[in-house]
Amino acid sequence: MIGSAGPTVAEILAQHQDGNGSPARTAARVADAITARGDDGTWITPVPRAALLAAAAEIERRPGARALPLYGVPFGVKDSIDVAGYPTTLACPDYAYTATRTAPAVQRLLDAGALFVGKTNLDQFATGLNGTRTPYPMPRSVFGGDLISGGSSSGSALAVALGQVPFCVATDTAGSGRVPAALNGIVGWKPSRGLISTVGLVPACKSLDCLTLMGTTIEDLDLVFDIIAGVDHDDPWTRSRGPRYRSTPIRVGLPAETDLDFFGDDAMRVAHLAARDRLPRSGFDCVATTLTPFLDAGSLLYQGPWVAERLVEFESFLAERPDSLLPVIREILTGGQRFTAVDVFRAQQRLQELRARVGLLWADFDVMVVPTIGTTFTVDQVLADPIATNTVLGHYTHFGNLLDLTAVAVPAGTTRDGRPVSLMVFGPALADDTVLAAAARLLDEPRAVTPSRSTVLEDHR
Repeated sequence: MIGSAGPTVAEILAQHQDGNGSPARTAARVADAITARGDDGTWITPVPRAALLAAAAEIERRPGARALPLYGVPFGVKDSIDVAGYPTTLACPDYAYTATRTAPAVQRLLDAGALFVGKTNLDQFATGLNGTRTPYPMPRSVFGGDLISGGSSSGSALAVALGQVPFCVATDTAGSGRVPAALNGIVGWKPSRGLISTVGLVPACKSLDCLTLMGTTIEDLDLVFDIIAGVDHDDPWTRSRGPRYRSTPIRVGLPAETDLDFFGDDAMRVAHLAARDRLPRSGFDCVATTLTPFLDAGSLLYQGPWVAERLVEFESFLAERPDSLLPVIREILTGGQRFTAVDVFRAQQRLQELRARVGLLWADFDVMVVPTIGTTFTVDQVLADPIATNTVLGHYTHFGNLLDLTAVAVPAGTTRDGRPVSLMVFGPALADDTVLAAAARLLDEPRAVTPSRSTVLEDHR
């Protein structure tokens, strides 16, 4: 059975600001919804009911509370991102520590009046795209059939799809914010690297990591992003947002059908091609192109030395506590030890060649549209072949951060047998607003054109 999404950020704000609802009532609803589901693998550390109600009451008491841009809006945070006073576990209990400082990006949401609900489940050490790599209960997709929820931001996607919170702050290194969004029928946006500060995130691959947003509408993503984004000089990858979309025609690059792989899933192929055929009717100018250099770049992620970057953060823990890791995570991390410095430079040079080839393609179109995922898997299928199935799930997402792209997963209906279909819209770095404009059009969602602004994160140390 498909989950029923709850009220959006915009709807909750309207209810709170006009007095038809309140942060306290919203907090009670959220707490009841989480309790009703039980320990289903969505949350690792939910805020206890009494503490959640107290936090909502504190927000209501703030001077000018109703004018706060996220007044009483509940949200979740992936459990690889620090929130002061709460454990950061990375789905590894032996690794867990209690954070003493809130990640600056999350702090911006709290300062704007948002209500922190808890820390969500993930694939251990944010390593995986399937959601089964956790010592906690494995979350399942809201579409049922024992489908995986996707990962690594598995619980974040489920919390939104179930309507418990209207948005979550998650991460995306290889597709972790897009694959679970696709498998749960919601929107998952990976902004350009550096637009949201990654200070306070335990890194997977620091040179690739992004904080991401999950929600159900582009309007909600816009509202939250305007608050959470900003230059943070403590983040060496930080940069300002690019130009805003100005209502010009959007040219969409479409790879040949022969470039697309659905891994034998004919129902997914038929559904994707049907969604793609609707693009011209939605006002897009479609241009034929190739997917080859993108896929070639994606193959470097786990077949190349970037997997060794995870050892920068976890090498000591792996050496001292190898049995604390799930076997599949231990296998992936130890695999990074086989690469040499020569391998790193060789891969960097190859990636730069591919970036140059991809850079030339953007002269012909503004964004590209491909499947977010080529097929789905059940929990049993993933457990039977964890590495191969995970590679399939990342087929269309692995290249995103390597090529410095911005990308959003957009729900596009279901297959004839009731499984979720998702389109991925992506573009070059800092083309975020155009990508969001295209996503909004796919969802038939109006989107205002607003002036550009750039903010600098305050120092919350």
